[in-house]
Amino acid sequence: MQTIDLRSDTVTRPGAAMRAAMAAAEVGDDVYGEDPTVARLERRLADDLGFEAGLFVPSGTQSNLCALLAHCQRGDEYLVGMEAHTYKYEGGGAAVLGSIQPQPIPQAADGTLPLDALERAVKPDDPHFAHTRLLALENTWHGRVLPQDYVSEAAAWARGRGLGVHLDGARLFNAAIASGVPARTLAAPFDSVSVCLSKGLGAPVGSVLVASAALIKAARRWRKMLGGGMRQAGILAAAGLYALDHHVARLADDHARAARLAAGLDGIADIRVIGQFTNMVFIEVAAERLRALDAHLKAHDVRASIGYLPSVRLVTHLDIDDAAIERAIEVFRAFGH
Repeated sequence: MQTIDLRSDTVTRPGAAMRAAMAAAEVGDDVYGEDPTVARLERRLADDLGFEAGLFVPSGTQSNLCALLAHCQRGDEYLVGMEAHTYKYEGGGAAVLGSIQPQPIPQAADGTLPLDALERAVKPDDPHFAHTRLLALENTWHGRVLPQDYVSEAAAWARGRGLGVHLDGARLFNAAIASGVPARTLAAPFDSVSVCLSKGLGAPVGSVLVASAALIKAARRWRKMLGGGMRQAGILAAAGLYALDHHVARLADDHARAARLAAGLDGIADIRVIGQFTNMVFIEVAAERLRALDAHLKAHDVRASIGYLPSVRLVTHLDIDDAAIERAIEVFRAFGH
C-alpha cells in the first residue's frame, strides 16, 4: 500500500512528464551566466510577476537570505513576524551570516503585523540602535492568505519610513489561486519576492528571487558567496518551467482536498480541527496522545509531522489524490475509536 505523506508539500516527486522536460533541457554553465534554461526560468518569473530580473537558487532559505543580504548591511535590522519562516525556521542565517538583526513582531491571527506595532519597532537614528531597513512579510503564512488591502497599506507605510519591502512568497501561487487575485497583483507592493518551486508546484528543487536588476545583481554575488552557484542547472530549471506551465491551476485541487480532509476529521474523538487554510489542515491532539497517534499513523502508512506540540499540520499536494484523502480519514477515525 502506498504511503500517504502529509508532512509537507515539499515531499512531491517529479512525474514522467517533468522528468522528460528535465532530460531534454538545454544547459550551460550558469555561474558564467550561460545556462539558457535557467535564464528562461528567471526571465519567466520576473516577467510574470512584474520585476526587472530574477535569480534561480537552490532553496527558499537561500532565496530569502540573498534578499535580506542585498537589502541590508551589517548592523541593519529587518522587521519580521515572530512566527515567520525567515525568522524562525531558516537557522538564523540573516543574523549569523549577515550580521542583520531581526526585530520580531507578534503576528495577528491572520498573519498580519499590526501597523502600530511596526511603527513602535522602528528605531530612531541613534548610535544605540540598529538601522531599521526592511519589512519582511510572508504569503501564505501557515496556509493563510494575507489580506491584500493590508499588504498594500503595510508596504505604503514601509516606504513612507524609507524601508524596503520583501515577500517570502514561497506559496505565492497558492495565495493567488485561493484568493482569485493574480500572483502579479499580490507581488506588486514588494521590492523583492521569493517564490518556491519545490512546494505545491512540485519541482524537485529550487526557488526564484525576483526584484530590480540592481538588487538581483547584489543577490547574485551573495548567492556565489553562500555556495549557491550551480553549473548545468538548466536540468533543474526545466522542472520549474514545467511546474509553472502545468501545476499552478491544479493547486485548487490541493485546497479542495485539504477542505475534505478537515471535514472528515471533524468530530473524531481525541482530535480537534483547528482550521483549514489553502492546502493545510491544522489539528490539535492531547499531548499525552501524540506518540500514540504517531505510532498509529505509521502503522497504517500515513506520515505526519508530529513533534511534541499538540498542534499538528497536515499538508495536501499533487501526490495526494482523492483516494488518499479518504484513506487518511479512515485511519484517523480508527485512532479516534
